[in-house]
Amino acid sequence: MSSTSRTPDLTTESIDTKTFNGRQAESFRRRAFARARERTTSRDILLFLIAYRILNAFGIQTFFQPDEYFQSLEPAWDMAFGSGSGAWITWEWKNQLRSSIHPAIFAGIYWLSARLSSALTLSPDSHAELLIAAPKVIQAVFAALGDYYTWRLGRRIYGQESSEAWAALALTVCSPWQWFCSTRTLSNCLETTLTITALSLWPWQWALDGAEAEGIDRDDLPGEGGRRSSEELTGCLTLLSSALIDRLYYQQWTFPPLRFLHFNIAQSLAVFYGRNDWHYYLSQGYPLLLTTYLPFAVVGLYQSLSALESSSPRSTTSALTPIIKRQLALTSLLVPVTLSFISHKEVRFIYPLLPLLHLLAAPPITSYFFPSSSPHRPNAGRRRHFLLPLILLVNLTIAMWATTSHQPAPLSVLTYLRAQYTTHHLSQPPPSSLLPPAPSTMTVGFLTPCHSTPWRSHLVHGGIYAWALSCEPPLHLAPGPPRRDYLDEADQFYAHPSAWLAHELGPPPLGPRSHFLLGHAPPPPPSSAQQPHPSKAWPEYLVFFGALEPDLAPVLRGSRYEPCWTGWNGYAHEDWRRRGGMRVWCLSQGMGR
Repeated sequence: MSSTSRTPDLTTESIDTKTFNGRQAESFRRRAFARARERTTSRDILLFLIAYRILNAFGIQTFFQPDEYFQSLEPAWDMAFGSGSGAWITWEWKNQLRSSIHPAIFAGIYWLSARLSSALTLSPDSHAELLIAAPKVIQAVFAALGDYYTWRLGRRIYGQESSEAWAALALTVCSPWQWFCSTRTLSNCLETTLTITALSLWPWQWALDGAEAEGIDRDDLPGEGGRRSSEELTGCLTLLSSALIDRLYYQQWTFPPLRFLHFNIAQSLAVFYGRNDWHYYLSQGYPLLLTTYLPFAVVGLYQSLSALESSSPRSTTSALTPIIKRQLALTSLLVPVTLSFISHKEVRFIYPLLPLLHLLAAPPITSYFFPSSSPHRPNAGRRRHFLLPLILLVNLTIAMWATTSHQPAPLSVLTYLRAQYTTHHLSQPPPSSLLPPAPSTMTVGFLTPCHSTPWRSHLVHGGIYAWALSCEPPLHLAPGPPRRDYLDEADQFYAHPSAWLAHELGPPPLGPRSHFLLGHAPPPPPSSAQQPHPSKAWPEYLVFFGALEPDLAPVLRGSRYEPCWTGWNGYAHEDWRRRGGMRVWCLSQGMGR
């Protein structure tokens, strides 16, 4: 009796064990499949974003800020090719105000590109194009990583498959400002990527030291508990690496952030580059960053700060969601308020906040265009759908105008000058007794507001010797009337163009310049050959904006200069000195005009 009663028990236990093992195996297979699918999705999205931003980078044909070149590519060129390579090193670098980490990245890219060009024996034109394109590609990768981690943080806040996370990705991909700015080699662009990457990887449970007291169970919180020490170690190693890199570049121990604050804040040198109203970031900064997303971002900020959480059946929110959103909202408001105390303001200073604003705008824009089904308002979302194509059209129009039509001349003029150098100095017929060989140098003078065009990063060829008007700040003057009345070289020139030219350059060349069109021009003085703006003399090419032509035409009348190139520079410009397109006047074989 007992034996017969134990047999069914063993059979049942065996069946239960097999069932449990089968379910466990099935659960494991499902989890493995989900992880593989997630990795595939993440990889595909990242590859798409990299391709998209590379296309974005090569589609930009306009000039935005001098710092895109003079605070990144110019010092990078100097690092990669030496102090005699013709890079323009501005006063900030001479006074150790900038960290060398950012340009060091592009210096490595320049070095590798030059080696690749040499290995492939590229032509001078192809070599120049490679050196111009390489920084664009690496910056496009940085921009794509910023987009990617915006999406990853959105998934962490709103749920793995939430509509809000995908909306945040769509907002950053379709943002006019991101298209206009994210692939430029500004340090602010890399800061934006680093900011959103750090926020995505940040152990947010650290912000919940008092969470349990509020009734939130830490067991429900995703995160990386116990990593505080490793994160602190990472921060210390980063600071140490920064100090060592700056030591190698400046050849002495220095701390650029502290020197930057001393020069720009304590000595008030930032105001030398302009003053802005106290409400600049509110009235201009946020609207420029967000454009059509501004109303949704405002709603998102309000909801995050007032703890108004819209319950959506499509989103799986965690206990961290309101905490993270509140932190992002506070940061998005406190940073502009703090920066508003500084007289000099620029929209790019708050650019690292844009991914945060996209994340906060995602729930309002999702609920507005795709509201939950309601028996009282069954067609609410359908009536709003027509606004989506309108928003996309406005964004596309702004992005295309800003990257193709507004200030393209500062880039296209350098393409023209490189072509002239290649044609007249690198592609010469064999010399004869009547035609001496062309010199290896070409001289260019820029009568423009300082830093109006890129420099060696786009001139490229070492044989192009150029000078330009400078705008060094009055480091030697104490705050007060003397500093307020200070005029840099560009200011002096624009105050009295003809008098400045007569004093600095003398009369324009009137005698014949035989064979100039084949590039036969005397080289610049050896003492100034490797300077970014050597001792000024009348060059072969004069570059200036059309607004200056009425002042220059009388000075050049009867000389050997004549117009040879005109570049479109947009419909309007807030700086009158940059209006009227861009002009190039060249020395010619004629006997004057």
